Amino acid sequence: MKPHDAGVEPARLRRAATIGDLRELARRELARMVFDYIDGAAGEEHTAARNRESLQRVHLLPEVLLDVSSRSLACTLFGERQAMPVVVGPTGLNGAAWPRGDLCLARAAAAAGVPFVMSTAATSGLSEVAAAAGPLRWFQLYMLRDRGLAREFLQRVRENGFRVLELTVDTPVGGHRPRDIRNGFTLPFRWSAANLLDAARHWRWAARMLRQGTPELKVFAELLGSAARGDTISEVMQQQLSGSFTWNEVAWLREQWTGPLLLKGLWSPEHARRARALGIDGAVVSNHGGRQLDGAGATIEALPGFVEAARGELTVLVDSGFRSGTDIAKAIALGADGVQLGRATLYGLAAGGTQGARRALSILAQELDLAMALCGARDIGELRGRCVAHEGPRR
Repeated sequence: MKPHDAGVEPARLRRAATIGDLRELARRELARMVFDYIDGAAGEEHTAARNRESLQRVHLLPEVLLDVSSRSLACTLFGERQAMPVVVGPTGLNGAAWPRGDLCLARAAAAAGVPFVMSTAATSGLSEVAAAAGPLRWFQLYMLRDRGLAREFLQRVRENGFRVLELTVDTPVGGHRPRDIRNGFTLPFRWSAANLLDAARHWRWAARMLRQGTPELKVFAELLGSAARGDTISEVMQQQLSGSFTWNEVAWLREQWTGPLLLKGLWSPEHARRARALGIDGAVVSNHGGRQLDGAGATIEALPGFVEAARGELTVLVDSGFRSGTDIAKAIALGADGVQLGRATLYGLAAGGTQGARRALSILAQELDLAMALCGARDIGELRGRCVAHEGPRR
C-alpha cells in the first residue's frame, strides 16, 4: 500500500466536512486534464448542472416528537445485506486519479460494507480487483462488438466471483466532452508543453504517476492482448463497443448471465416496462452524470415515474449528481432502493487514495443518518413515500 492508503488519516482529509470539500482537495491535487476528466460533462454541461439543481428542488420534510434514538442505515440489495443504500459505481480510468485507483475504491467500499462495481474501463485487472474487493462485488459491462469475446469475458467475470452484472446501455456512441478535447486528454497521456507545466504545478500527482507509469485500460488489454489508444477517452472506448446492441440482444445477455442483471442508463416508464418483460432484475436510472447527452433531464425528475412503472419488480438505483447524504435520502423517499455513486467517491480517491474514498463514504453515511433522524425515520424504509415535497421549476 502507498502512503495515505493505511495508517493515520491525514489532517486534510479529517478536515473535509462535505463532498464539496473533497472536490476542492481533488482540484488542487490533480493535473487539470485529469480533474476535468472526472469533473466534466458533455457539451455545455447543462445536464450535469440540472442534476444538481433538480435535487435542490426536492425538499425533505422534518418530522418531530418521534423516537429516533436507535437508527439503522442498512438495506438489502439482491438478497445481500449491506451497511447503507449506496453502491460505489463503475468509473473508468481511475488509475489516473490515484495509483491503482480501482483497488483503492474497492477497498474503501469493502470497509464501508457496500458494493463496489468494477468497470470494463478499469485500470486494474479482474483478479486484482476481485482480491481487493469485499464479498459485495459487482461488474459493469460495456457490450463488446465481438459477441464471442463477450461470452468468454462473462465467464471470466463469473469465475472471479462477481455476482451482479450491470450493463451500461446509454453509450452507443461516446459523449462529446469539450474539456477533454481542450486539454488534449488522451490515452496514453499526450504531454504537450501546457500539460507538462501543469503537471509540474501538481508535483505530488506527477510523482505518483511517474512511480506508477501511465495508466492503461487493463481489462481491455487482458481481453485484446494490447493497450487501447486514442485521441480522446471516448474514442478509445468507442473502438471496442457495440453501437448496434438493442432490446432484442438484451434477451441474449439475460441467457448468458444467470445472476442478478441490471441495465444502467434507463430513463422512462417504457424502459421500466420493457426491462420487466425481459426478466431483468434491476435498473439504474442514469444520465451518465451528464456525460453523454447534454440537454437530457435530471434523473431525480425521472425517478418517480420509473419507480411507478417498475411496480416493485425491479430493484431501482439512481445516479448522476448525488453529492450528500440528504441527496441520498431524497432518492430513497422518492422510491429508489439505493444510490449509485460516481464523482463523490472519485473526489475522495483523488484527495487521498483509499482513505480519501473512505472519507467520502463516511461523510455520506453521517449526513444520511442525520437526515433520517430529523425526518423521523428509524430505518431506510421509513423514509419512503412521506418525506418529500417538490418545488416547481425556477423561472
